[in-house]
Amino acid sequence: MRIFEKADKPTLYFIGVTTTQSSIMRIFPEWAKALGLKDAIIKGIDIGIHADPAEYREVVAFIRDDERSAGALVTTHKIDLYEACRGMFGYLDPYAAAFGELSSISKKNGRLEGYAKDPISSGLSMDAFIPADYWKDHGGDVFIMGAGGSAIAIGAYLMKAEWGDNRPSRIVIANRSQPRLDEIRRIFGGLNRGIPVEYRLTPETSQNDVILAGLRPHSLVINATGLGKDRPGSPLSDACVFPADSLVWELNYRGDLKFMHQARAQRQERNLHVEDGWIYFIHGWTQVIAEVFHIGMAGEAFAACERIAMAMR
Repeated sequence: MRIFEKADKPTLYFIGVTTTQSSIMRIFPEWAKALGLKDAIIKGIDIGIHADPAEYREVVAFIRDDERSAGALVTTHKIDLYEACRGMFGYLDPYAAAFGELSSISKKNGRLEGYAKDPISSGLSMDAFIPADYWKDHGGDVFIMGAGGSAIAIGAYLMKAEWGDNRPSRIVIANRSQPRLDEIRRIFGGLNRGIPVEYRLTPETSQNDVILAGLRPHSLVINATGLGKDRPGSPLSDACVFPADSLVWELNYRGDLKFMHQARAQRQERNLHVEDGWIYFIHGWTQVIAEVFHIGMAGEAFAACERIAMAMR
């Protein structure tokens, strides 16, 4: 059983695996000043991957019942925490309910609320580096390695019917365990509007290499696994070959980032644009901060946060 210290200041919690290593611990105090959050502070809560459901419930109950605990950002544990704690929330937003995950815990008028912010933050992040009409002009594929919350959010954003013919030719989801693939298949089955989606079980990196080799030029390749961040390594082997003229997105921004280094080694030869997870980090955190502290995060507020984060990187 964990023993939590009662918060004496407005506190945002970071529920993750290795939270002390995150840049947010240095950046948040500066953001709090810029956003007028006075004496708000951040604290990390480290939980082992796929922890006992009782541990998640214990953490959520503390945040719910402690007066000055304002809320939390959840990473890595988005799906497990949702499954363990969904009955504890007075409100779950439509994305959280549909995707079976949550990345934001907040309180409003005495009610505990849960949100899945990734569909918003991932969309904002992709809009920042994917050229306008990219899919319409080139017809590339999307290959997402990992089938957790980020993969669900990214896939759902890309397959929105409102994008019309500016959508990928197909989406390939690869994961090393079957249960997550089954769950993402279920979720996408209720969302898809005509884009072919393939689900591949790939416990070995060589299997991801084969999928990678079959992608069209002008594709988007994404590392949505924990490899390279909380755990060392990459979902690809060093023998992998990226599709020509493509976009490569490493969702992580810290760790050994092996996947990103593999892509950078081929950047010139294969004409790749390699994006790390920094902008995703900024959008993800600012969306949750806005929800937890009930403030606006558009225009100058976001611009100030982006300037601070870039200067402190």
